[in-house]
Amino acid sequence: MSQAKRGRGRDRGHNQNQGGDELVFLALGGLGEIGMNMYLYGIGPEDQRRWLMVDCGITFPEGEFDPGVDVILPDVRFIEENRSDLAGIVITHAHEDHIGALIELWPRLQAPIYVTPFTAGMLKSKLAEHGNGQQLPINVVAQDSRHNIGPFDVEFVSLPHSIPEMSALAIRTPLGMVFHTGDWKLDPTPVIGQPADESRLAKLGEEGVHALIIDSTNAYREGTSPSERDVSASLTEIIKNAKGRVAVTTFSSNVGRIKVVAEATRAAGRHLVVAGRALHRVIEVARETGYLPQGFKYLDQDQFGYLDRNEVVLMCTGSQGEPRAALARIAEEQHPDISLGKGDLVIFSSRTIPGNEKGVGRIENNLSRMGCDLIADGEELVHVSGHPRRDELRRMYGWLKPNVVVPMHGEARHLKAQADLARELGIEVVMPLLNGEIARLAPDPAVVDDAPVGRLFRDGRLLVPASEGPVRARRKLAAVGVVMVAASITPRGDVAAEPQAVLDGVPERTATGAPMIDVVLDAVDGTLRSIPAKGRKSPDLVAEAIRRAVRAAVNEVWGKKPICKVLVNVVDRGK
Repeated sequence: MSQAKRGRGRDRGHNQNQGGDELVFLALGGLGEIGMNMYLYGIGPEDQRRWLMVDCGITFPEGEFDPGVDVILPDVRFIEENRSDLAGIVITHAHEDHIGALIELWPRLQAPIYVTPFTAGMLKSKLAEHGNGQQLPINVVAQDSRHNIGPFDVEFVSLPHSIPEMSALAIRTPLGMVFHTGDWKLDPTPVIGQPADESRLAKLGEEGVHALIIDSTNAYREGTSPSERDVSASLTEIIKNAKGRVAVTTFSSNVGRIKVVAEATRAAGRHLVVAGRALHRVIEVARETGYLPQGFKYLDQDQFGYLDRNEVVLMCTGSQGEPRAALARIAEEQHPDISLGKGDLVIFSSRTIPGNEKGVGRIENNLSRMGCDLIADGEELVHVSGHPRRDELRRMYGWLKPNVVVPMHGEARHLKAQADLARELGIEVVMPLLNGEIARLAPDPAVVDDAPVGRLFRDGRLLVPASEGPVRARRKLAAVGVVMVAASITPRGDVAAEPQAVLDGVPERTATGAPMIDVVLDAVDGTLRSIPAKGRKSPDLVAEAIRRAVRAAVNEVWGKKPICKVLVNVVDRGK
């Protein structure tokens, strides 16, 4: 039996229902981190479980720690080996950290997909652009509908968030109901969609919610998250009072914010210009699904230069410092159509995702050098979170009255704050978990097993494991550089030609001014002379001896051991 199926069998002795049906929960991503959300629910005996996957998202690389990596995906080997038992994949909403890995990972999963109309539109748009002709079994379900997916009775429950059609899931099983919140907040005046249906949530609580799997992003913040309408009023006032050009950058998927910026632009008597492919894609899907009017008007970026400075509001991608996004190119004065300058205002209508601080800071500094004025979240009300603070969490607990709580969607500090709050509110069982821990929710809640977890890197067009492969080598290359040596020997072990070396990422000279390449070549020559002719007949032995000698010689004068690659060619002079 494979490791993915076997696990470690933790706490099995405490299960009074051994061999019977169990309801279990497992995260392959999303616990202890912001992003890469992928959750599994299992029902049945240990060796015959059927599974339901909730979300299939990505996270983003952490700069110099992940050189060359485009995005990071969860390692799905556990459920890939059990995919014949995977009843379906349900997506709560269309944010990249919940849907971004689906196209690439679906061939390994091969289960039907269930999404609401806006999410389906975003997925189909991504497929058209990045799917390489791939077709996915997409089942479009109505908002607030209920469906049987294998042994799971899944009800979609609309909740406000920063994207249309965020659906919490009421998952009914023979062993009780699980309420999986997805990402949410309690916004009484959302710009898109309706407020949360409090009476419906209370009825679910009366029916009986056994386990609550709950968003923890803002669990350490007291109070209530402001409404999107509050941002609308603030942005309208700021844009009205602006003297020069105004640029607004935000998450491209935030349809409500797009609508708010458009309304503020009209109120100020300006023209809206949109720059960034992701924004165009979201606007088109929002039109098709009715979240923006068919007549929603804006100008493309090539019209920007024809407008007077006090006539334009630019909405552009790049709020997270993405190097190829519109705002980054503008800040580096490399955009073909758009330029900003002294007295222009740039509004960061977003919150920086942890790990993106350097990229955002680089753009902010470049814009400041150009003379632009900046407004960021916290300086004015230009952004609100799509996640609940503690008062909103308390209300959700009050409606649902769960027996078991599992904090999700957050780093360690967020999950701890959620667990502490749940205990304060008298929840019977609180289970802070890590990715890979299989928790039995019913009967007799406990951590019972482990599943293999990890990360996959999208490296160009390939998916490579994080734990092995080229990215690990790049990290070392970034720190110590590389020395490449070529040597030639005859079959008899004689040196056939002068050795050659190339250094990359290594200092050119030592502290005394000697060329570093001379240090390398001297080490190679000394090694070749020190090996007896008989020993030089083995190319592998020669290569390893040179590698060790070069690393030691460079380390003696530099204090670092570079990566050393040695190619030994065997040359037959008689031919």
